[in-house]
Amino acid sequence: MAETSPPLSQHSAASITCVKKLSESPDLNSIPSCYAYYANPAETMASDPHDSVPTIDLSLLTSDNPDHRSKAIQDLDKACEEWGFFMVVNHGIPEQLMRAVIDVTNEFFNLPEEEKPEFQPQNVLEPIRYGTSFNTAIEKVFWWRDFLKVFVHPDFHCPHKPHSLTEVVTEYCKRSREVVRKLLRGISESLGIEESEMEKCLGLDSSLQIFIANLYPRCPNPDAAVGIAPHSDHGLFTLLIQNQVAGLHIQHKGNWVHVTPRPNSILVNTGDHLQIFSNGKYKSVLHRAVVNKMKARISIAVANGPSADTVVSPAPRLLQTQGCRPAYVPMQYKDYLLAQQSNQLNGKSILERVQIQD
Repeated sequence: MAETSPPLSQHSAASITCVKKLSESPDLNSIPSCYAYYANPAETMASDPHDSVPTIDLSLLTSDNPDHRSKAIQDLDKACEEWGFFMVVNHGIPEQLMRAVIDVTNEFFNLPEEEKPEFQPQNVLEPIRYGTSFNTAIEKVFWWRDFLKVFVHPDFHCPHKPHSLTEVVTEYCKRSREVVRKLLRGISESLGIEESEMEKCLGLDSSLQIFIANLYPRCPNPDAAVGIAPHSDHGLFTLLIQNQVAGLHIQHKGNWVHVTPRPNSILVNTGDHLQIFSNGKYKSVLHRAVVNKMKARISIAVANGPSADTVVSPAPRLLQTQGCRPAYVPMQYKDYLLAQQSNQLNGKSILERVQIQD
């Protein structure tokens, strides 16, 4: 294992600093031992995928040409079923806006600490959260990342600084919701469920949307640290963009593979609640973030879920038409979110709690 520095004095939220500050320490030659996640450097390795990562052309998914639309729906169905992950092109979000949200996020992380929101608030469902790792109150090993998590729909929240953050995040998240609704229309058609029925079952008019900005500073021991540990996402679809620094791995057919985004594309992964709603037809994807010693990486993940109060279960129409039993126990979305965010993030541990065993 790579050499690490002595542990920090206490593993408590009160004594943990942001990783950005730690990484800028002039005498930091190795990470503190409480950031040593991997014992074997080979665990951080990933390969190029043998198959091409699926690409969904959103303009075809919304096309007036029935053949184009039908083919795009089939492609979306296959991507969600076999990969749980795909790239979206021709999505309608201006490239300039995508760059702006990355830039303004970088500005936020570069603000003096006293100008940022409270660091590590105790309530994991606080609408504005700025912190580090995932849940330092209970973690024994920390992640090499700082984050900003903001609830942006149905009620909009945002830090006051930098001044352009509110405007840019508002527009980007609005455009992201439009992309997600178009994807969900394709999903409803693929599952044989009326769009209005899906909207009602999931409370999509009041859908909970969370803007998550991640900063992964340069790391002296990238083969020992982790940016984000392997996990699946809550919700329906997570949309992700990043600066020009690689670091996303997804698990496909049991192997970790690199993801190299196409220019101006948006990366999309299916969430646990799409898996639940589809009664296991679609699979949420395990993914992780790795770090490097050369450049800081910024990623913007926008999580799109049902409404917070919705009790999510397999779609009744789907169970009826397929004549099958539900594979998941109904659970209110906000309770699921609280359970996930209050614990250590570990694979699909929360999803496994609601899965009905044969």
